Amino acid sequence: MNGTLFWLGMAGALALAVFSVIRIAALENRWSGLCTAGLFGLWVLFFWEVLVRALEVPRVLLPAPSLILGSMAEHAPKLWGDFVQTVGKAVLIGWALGCGLGFGVAVAIDRMPFLQRGLLPVASLTSAIPLVGVAPIAVMWFGFEWPSKAAVVVLMTFFPMLVSTLAGLKAAGKLERELMYSYAASYPRTLLALRLPAALPFIFGALKVNATLALIGAIVAEFFGSPTQGLGFRISTESARMNMPLVWGAIVVAAVTGSVVYAVLVALERRAAFWHPSVREG
Repeated sequence: MNGTLFWLGMAGALALAVFSVIRIAALENRWSGLCTAGLFGLWVLFFWEVLVRALEVPRVLLPAPSLILGSMAEHAPKLWGDFVQTVGKAVLIGWALGCGLGFGVAVAIDRMPFLQRGLLPVASLTSAIPLVGVAPIAVMWFGFEWPSKAAVVVLMTFFPMLVSTLAGLKAAGKLERELMYSYAASYPRTLLALRLPAALPFIFGALKVNATLALIGAIVAEFFGSPTQGLGFRISTESARMNMPLVWGAIVVAAVTGSVVYAVLVALERRAAFWHPSVREG
């Protein structure tokens, strides 16, 4: 009887969750998207907590959200050090260098098309190198500290930025390019006034994709050798100790970081490319 009442209560809670999320999503204001995502997340946490405790799922398999939050609070200084090591050093520096190099090479190829025959095959080769193969090599070359992880991130983020920037530079309309040519505009002038603005949605798309790739690459690279800090190091060592609440805490830190960075890049894109149809319609 108690089991029947429990599952009836869960069914009622599920119906309430669906109804509330649909109602919030139907509101037409600037905060409806954020509120919908927040409410959906809260309902997921509620069902996760209740079902894990009711079904007595072992914490080694899936700890309850309350245990994860408690572990994060208990080990907050340790997780902060891991965040600084992985995100503040390897991810940030590697992402900036990889995106910058990809952008610079794309402009060089666009300016001197003969480079396309030599550089693009090499660039595509870098994108095909498996992460699990290059990470140990990077550790051997650059040591166990963050430079080896940044090198992996550079390798992962270079090609997406290169390809996206090349596609964006070709997005400017033919009539606009002919108009700049009729004004005898130089290549730098045409690049700054016409072609780069047209390429902004492509560049921001690569920045957003690379932000996720950089975080994943740095965390995975830390599995192959790192100092006593880092989100990947924490996940690896605590998994061996079966301390799954702290493992999930490190995962939460990485997931929240990726979501925040993505949201910041979306906001910057809306300001920088507000005129583009893809941004206006979004």
